[in-house]
Amino acid sequence: MATTIATIGARPRVVLVLQGGGALGAYQAGVYQALHEHGLTPDWVVGTSIGAINAALIAGNERANRLTRVRQFWNEVAQNDLLDMRSVPDSVRQFNIMLTTWNAMTHGVPGFFLPRWGNPFAFGWQVPPETASFFDTGPLQNTLARLIDLEYLNSPDGIRLTVSAIRVSCGLLDNFDTSQQRVGIPHIMASGALPPGFPPVRIDDELYWDGGLYSNTPLETVLADEPRVDTVCFMVDLWSAEGPEPKTLEQVQTRQKDVMFASRSQRHIDAYLREHTLRRTVRMLRAKLPDAALSAAEQQEIDAIGDESTIHIVRLAYAGRDWQMASKDINFSRGSVEWRWDQGYQDAMRAIEHGAWRIRAPEGAGVLVHEVGPSGICERKEPTARSRG
Repeated sequence: MATTIATIGARPRVVLVLQGGGALGAYQAGVYQALHEHGLTPDWVVGTSIGAINAALIAGNERANRLTRVRQFWNEVAQNDLLDMRSVPDSVRQFNIMLTTWNAMTHGVPGFFLPRWGNPFAFGWQVPPETASFFDTGPLQNTLARLIDLEYLNSPDGIRLTVSAIRVSCGLLDNFDTSQQRVGIPHIMASGALPPGFPPVRIDDELYWDGGLYSNTPLETVLADEPRVDTVCFMVDLWSAEGPEPKTLEQVQTRQKDVMFASRSQRHIDAYLREHTLRRTVRMLRAKLPDAALSAAEQQEIDAIGDESTIHIVRLAYAGRDWQMASKDINFSRGSVEWRWDQGYQDAMRAIEHGAWRIRAPEGAGVLVHEVGPSGICERKEPTARSRG
């Protein structure tokens, strides 16, 4: 029987957090499909880079069209394989992926980006900032304009969307949030403007680059949100902080990317827990003080701390094998895209079936992290004593 949000006691807020990772983002699409089919419609989607694109496709369409638009995007950017990858050995699959990746770098990806042949930028010459890149993302702008309903995206009755981008001039991270402003195609494009491949995007006279340069997993946006409410947060990771010691140039470059873009969520969770403990202590002390001991302003400030809440973080991590290829995020092979989508779907289905967030949290827990282990069993982990499942 399908698990729906209505089965989770008093309904918590549902949040979907999506990392950056280029072509690896097909895994996120599979995760969303499982949530969609089980009525776990996010109240809020937070994304960076390809995560921002997937997030906008979800939040920028009515429920009847969401999954269709997400699938349409990935079908359009996927590159056809030379052979049916399901019926050939690994060596042939690897060779095919190398060819499709090379093709993406030399010819671009339809509906996403095209190479800037003859651009002086490639030779170290000065160019306008908006063209300071190896690729032109004009095709992506057209694709997003066609697949996203901007009026619905910015409707107060829709899904809240937050995408992040970094200011080129000063390195500050900005969050573009539909609960605070109107978000358009440029904001989504800015979140995925990873240099030097993609050009910066100018918004209100400010140039922006990919938010993943600052933080590739925007979990801190959710943890910092006020007021605090009970939340089930599905966090999708595309890069692994752990891996084997590299022995070749390709393995070194792959490991470098994994380390650079892997989630730093543990640091943010620990900081949240410290603040959670402090807030809880303040509330306990407030309960022991007579009202006369505090001024009206002091009472108001303490009361603003709010009630105790719990965040369940369901972590879904892409564990695909990419033959230690540093260019795995540019691998738009149709077979790879379909495989990643299926893996995301299967992992999310296991998490939903277990329903770890329905387990009553220990008093004062603050944050509980649930991960799908190799056996497919969703394990509950205390954030301060985290270990691999």
